[in-house]
Amino acid sequence: MRPLWRAGWMGMSCCIAGMTLAAWSQQGGAGATAGAPTTNPALKQRPAVQPKNMVIRDGAIKINAVVTDASGKPVTDLQPWDFKLLDNGQPRKILSFRKFDGVAVKPDPPVEVILVMDVANIPFQQVAIVRQEADQFLRQNGGHLQQPVSLILLKDAGIEVQPRPSYDGNAIAAVMHGIQGDIRTIDAAMGGYGLLERFQLSVRQMAVIADNEAKKPGRKLLIWLGPGWPILNWSDLGNYSEKDQRRYFDAIVELSASLREAQMAVYSVAPPYLGTKVFLYQAFLKGVTSAQKVDPGNLALRVLATQSGGLVMTPDNDMAGQINRCVADANAYYRIGFDPPAAEHADEYHELKLVADRPGLTVRTMASYYDEPAGAATGGQ
Repeated sequence: MRPLWRAGWMGMSCCIAGMTLAAWSQQGGAGATAGAPTTNPALKQRPAVQPKNMVIRDGAIKINAVVTDASGKPVTDLQPWDFKLLDNGQPRKILSFRKFDGVAVKPDPPVEVILVMDVANIPFQQVAIVRQEADQFLRQNGGHLQQPVSLILLKDAGIEVQPRPSYDGNAIAAVMHGIQGDIRTIDAAMGGYGLLERFQLSVRQMAVIADNEAKKPGRKLLIWLGPGWPILNWSDLGNYSEKDQRRYFDAIVELSASLREAQMAVYSVAPPYLGTKVFLYQAFLKGVTSAQKVDPGNLALRVLATQSGGLVMTPDNDMAGQINRCVADANAYYRIGFDPPAAEHADEYHELKLVADRPGLTVRTMASYYDEPAGAATGGQ
């Protein structure tokens, strides 16, 4: 099998915020001695109290969480003590906490929406449908978008990226319609080789997007327009070796880190299409703890969406409405920081669970992370 992954995706950093508390001292007067004439007493200044340096850590790992009630409406009035954070089933202390409601408190920079038009994996006859639905989303409200939006087109040859995010939906729609489709070089006639080519192309470009976005500040919502790439397992690939397993595991570890550093949640929005594998991704949702337990299906689009805290929308004709549903996550969320326990080995898997102490609430956040021993780079933005 040809080498699939490039090195150097994973880069983690640790942010520490410092705060100094200033102290002030109160002066006291010495009382007059007995029998002494009544005069102004001599004042003796007390030594100034030395200020205490108090450092409040943000936490080496930071996650974003969306909380909704039973009707799907965002819940923005929770406090740190309303959450319980479990790391591999053990409680972890929340070191930093911020909440955004999109009205009184807005994120800065604004949350960016990234639309990925996946024409490499969409059946040819449905490309026009996806363009039409994306156009409807972009031109609603006279083309005045609520969030900065950027456009990425995935084709057989790779990705084409709109130069910069914009609030002008009409301008983005014009760019989208101006992009000409290429003749496909990967099609169904290629059989299993074609499936593998599309799988490799798609995962590789997802990694490129995440790695690039990790260099930019702020939270991002990546909305993938299309059914996603083929969901493969080892039997689809024929013979494989331990080296192949390690390569796929490394890809999962590094992509997980890049998505976290980019503060990026993934969303899957697709038109109806004929196929029996719509829910096949659910068999691969369990976290991968080692290279021996990896499967290519663990890199499926809908698996990444679920584990990143995004959404998997049921394929539907109303893709524009589903995009709006995803964008609703942009401004009402929580930002939580914590320190991981000491890792015992490289690429140590940690399952995360964030629970809100109020009945009927749903919390969506990243489902896991991989940690490194002391001395190795860890953390996120």
